[in-house]
Order: sequence, then structure tokens, then C-alpha cells
Amino acid sequence: MRLWGPRSLGVALGVFMTIGFALQFWGGPFQRRLPGLQLRQTWARSPEPDVPSCPPRQRLVFLKTHKSGSSSVLSLLHRYGDRHGLRFALPARYQFGYPRLFQASLVKGYHPQGGGTQPPFHILCHHMRFNLKEVLKVMPSDSFFFSIVRDPAALARSAFSYYKSTSSAFRKAPSLAAFLANPRAFYRPGARGDHYARNLLWFDFGLPFPPEMRTKRGYPHLPKDPNPPELHVLPSGTGPRAHTLHPNTLLHPAPTAVDGHSQLSSPAALDLGSSSFIQWSLAWLDSVFDMVLVAEYFDESLVLLADALCWGLDDVVGFMHNAQAGSQQGRSVVSDGGLSAEDRQLTARARVWNSLDWALYVHFNHSLWARIKQYGQSRLESAVAELRARREALAKHCLVGGEALDPKYITDRRFRPFQFGSSKVLGYVLRSGLSLQDQEECERLATPELQYKDKLDAKQFPPTVSLPLKTSRILSP
Repeated sequence: MRLWGPRSLGVALGVFMTIGFALQFWGGPFQRRLPGLQLRQTWARSPEPDVPSCPPRQRLVFLKTHKSGSSSVLSLLHRYGDRHGLRFALPARYQFGYPRLFQASLVKGYHPQGGGTQPPFHILCHHMRFNLKEVLKVMPSDSFFFSIVRDPAALARSAFSYYKSTSSAFRKAPSLAAFLANPRAFYRPGARGDHYARNLLWFDFGLPFPPEMRTKRGYPHLPKDPNPPELHVLPSGTGPRAHTLHPNTLLHPAPTAVDGHSQLSSPAALDLGSSSFIQWSLAWLDSVFDMVLVAEYFDESLVLLADALCWGLDDVVGFMHNAQAGSQQGRSVVSDGGLSAEDRQLTARARVWNSLDWALYVHFNHSLWARIKQYGQSRLESAVAELRARREALAKHCLVGGEALDPKYITDRRFRPFQFGSSKVLGYVLRSGLSLQDQEECERLATPELQYKDKLDAKQFPPTVSLPLKTSRILSP
């Protein structure tokens, strides 16, 4: 963890000469005391909120990564901001020019400095490829930056199903197993949509690719050796001594090597083809992001997020969104135990093929467990149990069947999720007979991301009603 402090005093610009664009780097890592979490016992929101031990954070930047449970986090942010009257930095449609890097000019209602007065934005949270320099034109530097990552093996399974018609590499492959058995036969650097097929998390974080993986367009290139024997990962909060992890290593928190944080070296001095490139990139992310959630520990991550933001538990209790039928979003298996030999092989190949994403995942898995240790394991288990109980109570109270349903049962277009890919995207049907107050809250919980974005857009930018002009007869002289 780190405190930005006055970010304007902590800027160090690092230019990657081999990739053709610049990244801004901000320092100041630190250790922050986590405040207590207030829990409520009934499903209904208390009329008077608990008195927090710190003011709630309401300037937020959420990097919404693909196929990582991020739509469920987005739903929480939509709900929180809507309820508290916060102002969202919204795209004109549903994404900020993705897969191009984020540009401040893509924010609806944004005016550059000196271009007139505008109310401040509180939350930036829709799909983008992260670009810190441009983000800081829109959001204040003391915003809380966070994101979410997922095991690349689970992400690959979801992405192959969802983006099979979008990625040329996936489209040509008969199955994910066939694709991972021989990626060279399908993957072409820079081909349309193929950023979905390899190191998608790394791409979403806006990180540069090592020279051996680049193309002229900046997209990942197939290296000469796509099967490196091991990854060298610098865990969060450690010194310059890196842990060596094989891609098939089971995920358990690695012991901290050295207290404190590593010293960032100059980008120009780095051997970008070595493990130093990954270590330096991860250290930069540590200096930018206050927290990164882990999809496989979704509920644990939500409790820690509420704690870091000084929110109540109610604020992070919600339903899963954009989940595909048959998936285990948020509860994916992390270890290889219980998998068939074929699945273990696919998992290993997916982690090797997505080696940069695997480095990201191991790094932030470690930082999450460092937070859990600081928060307290037994305290966390109690909070997670409370969160799940409240979610279950809400589902029984709000939803027909108490769970997500096949979209064929969802006739109300306000709650029917956007259908894309080869698997059905599940959604919700509200029970009848709810009170007006409960109806409003249940609608917030069940509304898919696209419809909620449209709702927020209409709220912030209400349509103007143009009245017909009354014209008088022109009199000739």
C-alpha cells in the first residue's frame, strides 16, 4: 500500500524508448492503518448509517479489467454513486475508446483546464486501457485507484468463450485446448481483436510489452520462446530480491524477503528483455494503485475494499453481473487440486502463454494476502460470512428464484443483460409485491451495467426539450 501524498510532488516520468509512448510514475509507498469495519445484522439498509471512524472515500478510479469479475464491482460503484449523488466520468457510449489508450477528451462533459467551469468528477470506472497521465486530467490525484485481476487460466477459459467471434486467433481455433497446444498456428501479432487472446490484464493496465513481444502497433508479439521456464516476480512490499515462481506453482502467500519497497531504477537503464522489466512494471503499479482485488477471493476482496474506503458492508453487498452460464465467477479454483490431467495441462499452458498476466496475478495475490494478514484472518472470516449472509437474504427478498436466471426468462428489458459470445449471460427477475423503497433498492442491485450506465447518463445529462419556435409573419416594406 502507499499514500499518494501530493502527487504533484512525487512525479517521475519514465519513458520506454522501445515502445513509443510514455508513462508517468508517482512514488511514495507507505503502510496505512486499516480502520474497523462496521457490520449490520439485517438485510435492510439502516435508516441512519453507522458513524465511521474515518470519512468515506468518494473519489475513485476503478480500472475495469476484462473477464475478471469487474462488472460486479462496477455494479457496486454504480449503486453507491447513484445513492450518494456522485458524478461519474462517463464515456459517450460504453467504453473509453478501448482498445486505444484512455484519453481525457473521451469523457462526456470534460472540458480542459481553462475551458470553463465544471463540477468535479467523483468516479471513473468504465472500460478503458489505463493511461495515468490522461486519467489525472480528469480525476484528482488523491483519488483511490483500484482494479481486479483473475487467474489467467480461468480468464482464458472465459475470454475464449466470450471473444471467440472478436479475436481472430480464437475464431480460428476449434477449442481453447487446441489453441493453447499450438498458439503459433492461430495467433498473429497485431491482428484485429487478438489483444483478447494473450496477456489481456497486462494490456488493460496499459503496460508496455517487452521488445520481443511488441509489434509496430504496440500489440503483443509472439516471442521466439513462448515457454519460459519460470517467472521472476517481485511481490508487493518486498525488496530487490525477487521470488522465483514456476508458472505451475500453487498460489500461497510467499514470505516477505525484505521489509520496505524496492527502489525504482531509470527505465533507460533496464534490460527490457529480462525479469527486471516485469519487476519494474509491477513496482510502478504498486506506486499507482491503492489496491487490487483478486477474483478468486472476491468476497474477501470486497470486505478489504470496504475497509480501505471506510464504507459500510452494505455498500459492497451486491449480486454477480455479466456471469456466463455454467461459470464459477468469483469462486474459481486457484490450486490445481481436483482438476483432471487435461485441465491441469490446460491451466499450465494458459499461465505460460499469458506469462505477463501470471506475473501480475501472483504479485497481487501476494499483496492481497498481506492485507488479509494485517486485517486479521478470523476477523475477515467473520466479515465474509456476514457479507454472504446479507447477499443471500437480499437475493431471497428481491429475486425470483433467489438467483441469476437464463436470459430467456427476463422479459423486462431494463434487467436483461447484453448477450455476447457463445455462452448465455445470466441476469435477474425481480419479485412482485415489493414495497416502493425495496423496489428501488432491488432495481439498483439487479440492473445490468449497460442499462445502469444509461440511467446515470440521463441523470447527469438530462435531455433538453426543444420547443418549436414561433415565427411571426414577415411584413414586406
